[in-house]
Amino acid sequence: MEHEQHHYVNGAWVAPLEPVLLDVIDPSTEEAFAQIAVGGSKDVDRAVAAARAAFPAFARTSRKQRLDLLRAILSEYNKRRQDIAETLCQEMGAPLKFALKSQSATGTGHLMRMIDVLENYPFEEIQGTTLIAREPIGVVGLITPWNWPINQIVCKVAPAIGAGCTMVLKPSEVAPLNAIIWSEVMHAAGVPAGVYNMVQGEGAVVGAAMSAHPDIDMMSFTGSTRAGILVAQAAAPTVKRVSQELGGKSANILLPDVDFQAAVTKGVVGMMNNSGQSCNAPTRMFVPFDRHDEVKAIAKAAADGVVVGDVHDERTNLGPVVSEVQFNKIQRLIQAGIDEGAELVTGGPGRPEHLNRGYFVRPTVFAGVRNDMTIAREEIFGPVLSILPYADEAEAVRLANDTVYGLAAYVQSADLAHARRVAAEMRAGNVHVNYPASDTAAPFGGYKQSGNGREYGKWALDEFTEIKAVIGYEAA
Repeated sequence: MEHEQHHYVNGAWVAPLEPVLLDVIDPSTEEAFAQIAVGGSKDVDRAVAAARAAFPAFARTSRKQRLDLLRAILSEYNKRRQDIAETLCQEMGAPLKFALKSQSATGTGHLMRMIDVLENYPFEEIQGTTLIAREPIGVVGLITPWNWPINQIVCKVAPAIGAGCTMVLKPSEVAPLNAIIWSEVMHAAGVPAGVYNMVQGEGAVVGAAMSAHPDIDMMSFTGSTRAGILVAQAAAPTVKRVSQELGGKSANILLPDVDFQAAVTKGVVGMMNNSGQSCNAPTRMFVPFDRHDEVKAIAKAAADGVVVGDVHDERTNLGPVVSEVQFNKIQRLIQAGIDEGAELVTGGPGRPEHLNRGYFVRPTVFAGVRNDMTIAREEIFGPVLSILPYADEAEAVRLANDTVYGLAAYVQSADLAHARRVAAEMRAGNVHVNYPASDTAAPFGGYKQSGNGREYGKWALDEFTEIKAVIGYEAA
């Protein structure tokens, strides 16, 4: 990369208007390995002006023109997949095999899905004598997180392009370098000047300036619930649309008829995936009281089998968490679980014994957890699983829904019809039945304090469009 200390504005790499630099930390070593430019409100103004100027022409482009552009982006992206994976490995601590096969692969998946959706998306339809039209909402501000960074960039930028919007992206300052490669991809693909702009920086400065900006028509935000509230508050005076994908504390209900050896093992592995840094991770495992001891043993064996260490080693399943801030938060919450009386099955505070530096967390399992304990209420965002026993199905459903969050839920049963009935009772935007494969065509988003709006597939295009009714369009 050549552009760590630049923003991307109006089709060119530009120096920040106020030169301030921020270290990028390798979480495996706790050492800085790069510096990025940190933008300010003037950098945001410049980027928004470019997006605003580019909007009228880009909004008038044809479906074919935007499809051709997305195909060019896909081609350029696939050329940089390895670069992106290696960058994610260093800046966020993803094991290299995971960064390549899962993290960077999501970009390809979202681009392919958006191309497929855009081919037949109904921008116009006749209802009686009225034309119902979906038009690009305008200039959109995109704020993306550090835990699945390229996934969230592509799942916002691709539908914005597909809808005919222009945009300003603020990637996470914690894992920002993959966004520079993405911007190089956009440039190489020939995205028209001003259509796509990127300003690096901190959420409290750049994110706040974007959210309040009168020339941004919509904010699409992924991150913590706390930060999402701030975005919505800043956006309110300009009455812009705000689409949010926020925190989660997802329940995983194991019904009595399930194969517990398989279901518990998959649940533990799913929880530990990405070092537990997924907003939809199955963090609360609900199991029948009479299977509690059996589940503890299975969960311990699964967690103890997770390999933590060198992110370049093919055998490694779990890298470090992303930062010292996250490491300290996770340590505090693990200690809270111990102090509040949960049974520590495996793991616990501190690093794994064979590691003396890096933000590595021991894969941790608590059992006998009550739903009023801190570890069952707060989003830990680390490799920490809580096992909660239930007396009957009604109690399992009640406790699963007893959370301020509602991003995802999981139901495991040998009886698919039974699992479907329980899924219907879950207050969550996504319900996963029997650990299915991911589906980029399914709407992604949450209930309650997990946000509003939906991403992925046609649902993302809906978010980036405004609805116009032309009444009398057809003769009566």
